[in-house]
Amino acid sequence: MKIDAHNHPDWHGHGLDKFIKNMEAHGIERTWLLSWIAPEDEYTPAYNSQMTPLENGPIPFERCLSYVERAPERFVLGYAPDPRRPDAVDRLRAGVEIYGVRVYGELKLRVRYDNPDVLRMFHACGELGLPVVVHLDYEFDTGSAYPRPNWWYGGGIEAFENAVRACPETIFIGHAPGFWSHISADGQHDKQSYPAGPVVPGGKVPQMFRDYQNLYADLSAGSARNALSRDMVFARDFVLEFGDRLLYARDGFGGELDEILAQLTLPAPVLAKIHGENALRLVPL
Repeated sequence: MKIDAHNHPDWHGHGLDKFIKNMEAHGIERTWLLSWIAPEDEYTPAYNSQMTPLENGPIPFERCLSYVERAPERFVLGYAPDPRRPDAVDRLRAGVEIYGVRVYGELKLRVRYDNPDVLRMFHACGELGLPVVVHLDYEFDTGSAYPRPNWWYGGGIEAFENAVRACPETIFIGHAPGFWSHISADGQHDKQSYPAGPVVPGGKVPQMFRDYQNLYADLSAGSARNALSRDMVFARDFVLEFGDRLLYARDGFGGELDEILAQLTLPAPVLAKIHGENALRLVPL
């Protein structure tokens, strides 16, 4: 079974019918459908051409729920209320009890992930048995003062590590440039989103995988594909070592990840874990 562990409703022009046809074309049986809930001034308006034109976004929980209600055999329901809201944990519990939320994600906010309010949410996710999908990005000047001069999320790898350490009962799934740039110890994580060149041993991501058994990662988006493809020899060793905690995921609708995985010539049991077994262990069907 192939499971896409990171995607969004109405993303890049894909409504429900087009989404399911795309899944079938890529041999995907089930998709984790994640919300992205953030204040309007915490994401670039450029996304407005790629997402549903609704409030409570930028990717509303309501759209995730709509897909799941119309095609429950194809989707796993995700929801990540803003943990800075005083009712956030109550909203999440209601989502679990009433609608069957299975994943807390995607968390993509301009707040340190070791903030006490965020840690409270992470502990609740551990209690509820929900894996947590986090987006990390570092600060890069966009050259524009408004609506924001940059689009950082999460507060860096140290803040994320503090959260992983503080919540051993919670499964964390790393994602995005600010996470995957730390596959290498080249110090480029806060200088460019997609570093190039051979991986320098000693990166924070491999170290954290070895130190924390509750850390997983999804292979979605250009960030993960860049981390793997920049040094295929290192990537194969990395995937073989941590293959039981890596999740097939796209955050889009192409087949680029399949091409990279094919180039790694992985043993069939490892590929089966990445394609679906790991996701099923975290969220059984």
